[in-house]
Amino acid sequence: MAIALVSLCVLLHYETLAWLSGWLPHLKTRHRPRVLVLIFAILTLHSVEIFLFGLGYHWLLMDPQYGSLQGLGANTIVNCGYYSAVVFTTLGLGDITPQGALRILTGPQSLAGFVLITWSASFTFIEMQAFWKRSG
Repeated sequence: MAIALVSLCVLLHYETLAWLSGWLPHLKTRHRPRVLVLIFAILTLHSVEIFLFGLGYHWLLMDPQYGSLQGLGANTIVNCGYYSAVVFTTLGLGDITPQGALRILTGPQSLAGFVLITWSASFTFIEMQAFWKRSG
């Protein structure tokens, strides 16, 4: 599950950023709105990635052999999404702790979240430089 979700998110991230890099320069608008479109697209992308991991937690929690998330409360998509967001952003509040085999998904998600957020920041910087060169 960890390999599948990390791979899916990396591929989704790559394809979305590749599409954005080709699409953004063709927007017939000023610099500032393009930057806002980029930021909202990246926030949406990260939200989808968080949701995918949340679905993975939700699915694994249906079978007790995979462990549990202590402090989660009910196994709902919203609760699993919350835990996924905390892990993905490496916030690590500690109000929910993984038990059993489920821990194997938490570590890779945290690493993937850190890498994908950093990738997005680098991409945003590069795109903003290009916008400034074209508009300046």
